[in-house]
Amino acid sequence: MKTKLRKIVDDNTTKKGKIFDYIIQFLIYLSLTAYAIETLPNLSKITISILYWIETVCILLFTIEYLLRIYIAKNSFKYIFSFYGIIDFLAIIPFFLTATYDLMALRAFRIFRIFRAFKLIRYNKALNRFNIVAKLIREEVILFLIVTGIFIFLASAGIYYFENKAQPELFASIFHSGWWAIVTLTTVGYGDVYPITVGGKIFTFFMLMVGVGIVTIPAGLVASALTKARQMEDEALLEKEEKEKENN
Repeated sequence: MKTKLRKIVDDNTTKKGKIFDYIIQFLIYLSLTAYAIETLPNLSKITISILYWIETVCILLFTIEYLLRIYIAKNSFKYIFSFYGIIDFLAIIPFFLTATYDLMALRAFRIFRIFRAFKLIRYNKALNRFNIVAKLIREEVILFLIVTGIFIFLASAGIYYFENKAQPELFASIFHSGWWAIVTLTTVGYGDVYPITVGGKIFTFFMLMVGVGIVTIPAGLVASALTKARQMEDEALLEKEEKEKENN
């Protein structure tokens, strides 16, 4: 039974597997569309009722899919805590939380319904490369985040030193200066907080130069990893074709 279900749920090269994938993809799009429509003002009671039943049916089928994947997984715990396992869980849990406990605090979990969009990654070959990319650059990304955190702290401390006396309300502490550091290092520059002293402006110039480098590093990592992921797919495809030729 597990083998048969695994061929349907996990193997999209078979006819039944493709049908299963198409159904799940349709449900994802339907669910996301219903979620977007829910945000429209002045909806009629009939529309609200229809949207509720769409959400309920989608959740029921997503839950069945989630339980099936746990059942057919060779290592259930590994799947549950994997990228796809977490996304599948986040796609269904907001419904059960808000349905069980009608509390305003728990209603905030409804925002996690947007994570259903990530479920599409599994059903798209091109998008699935991002899963490979995440594994390839995991260590580099962690290192990048650590270095970025250090730069944000240094930028916050530096601008606090220059601007605290001139603008005590905006740069009241290193923590308050953190917002300026983040928007500056990411080169966004909203303009809501900016230096007015000569030292602060010179310091900002150097931080902007650093920020340009910080922004380009992730793009380079992802681009190189995507190229490598494509090469890995091509190699796997060639290896599969060679095995099929040998078997024939």
